Amino acid sequence: MAALGWITPRRRSATARSVLAGEAAAEAARKTATAEEFGAGTPDIPEPEFPVAGDPLAAAFFDLDNTVMQGAALFHFGRGLYKRKFFTTRELGRFAWQQAWFRMAGVEDPAHMEDARNSALSIVQGHQVSELMEIGEEIYDEYMAGRIWPGTRALAQAHLDAGQKVWLVTAAPVETATIIARRLGLTGALGTVAESVDGVYTGRLVGEPLHGPSKAEAVRALATAEGLELSRCAAYSDSANDIPMLSIVGHPYAINPDARLRKYARTNGWRLRDYRTARKAAKVGIPAAAGVGAIAGGAAAAVALQRRRR
Repeated sequence: MAALGWITPRRRSATARSVLAGEAAAEAARKTATAEEFGAGTPDIPEPEFPVAGDPLAAAFFDLDNTVMQGAALFHFGRGLYKRKFFTTRELGRFAWQQAWFRMAGVEDPAHMEDARNSALSIVQGHQVSELMEIGEEIYDEYMAGRIWPGTRALAQAHLDAGQKVWLVTAAPVETATIIARRLGLTGALGTVAESVDGVYTGRLVGEPLHGPSKAEAVRALATAEGLELSRCAAYSDSANDIPMLSIVGHPYAINPDARLRKYARTNGWRLRDYRTARKAAKVGIPAAAGVGAIAGGAAAAVALQRRRR
């Protein structure tokens, strides 16, 4: 910590939370990843021309929302929970207001984010982890399976075929991310870790949401635990928020990039892949959901969905 002496107490606290969140995500990912459980999977489209060497010191890290899957995982998860009556009308209204504030402000104010995070965690507080995992499996089949980008899926398969491990890295709850990774035949997932005691959610996070710098910390922690060399690894994302993660690997890729990431990638000579029709950004989900890093984003999106149907 001596190297952080120049940082203000507030920034030092934020850095410590990012490191804690990253380490927690890496530990959770390694506990759930086994070769027997995850397998290799089979792509539905031909493998693309892609330079992946059979290197045991290399791995690939994929962001989830709008990189691997169209839209936000929290949006789809929120739809499923709303369908199962996890939320009251009052809670839905509060989440909608919080998300509307994030969208209008265009910044992640710490006080508002903490309020939204606490509201979201209160939803799962007292629920069994196994219950949410079971529901998550159903929600994947209902809302997510048909939204995987075939092009990105083929890129991940290229790494797997070369004998490399492939991890999702997302602000979504680690339980949801693990389900998606398993269904896609990937190695495992790094996600936001909600605290649980004896298999029951406490309503608190371990560290902070796995977002922005926390993703880079999680990748570093996992690489250390797995004996990987980051200079040989690849990372993929659609968002400029993930520049910290993309910058620590030797092979960064911008997939379906937002405007900021596209500009940054071009400036720095990063490779780009765009699987959207007419380069049109996917609008499913709410961008701030990743910043909240909890189920509130999905709940608010569910409200918007219901309003569009009226």
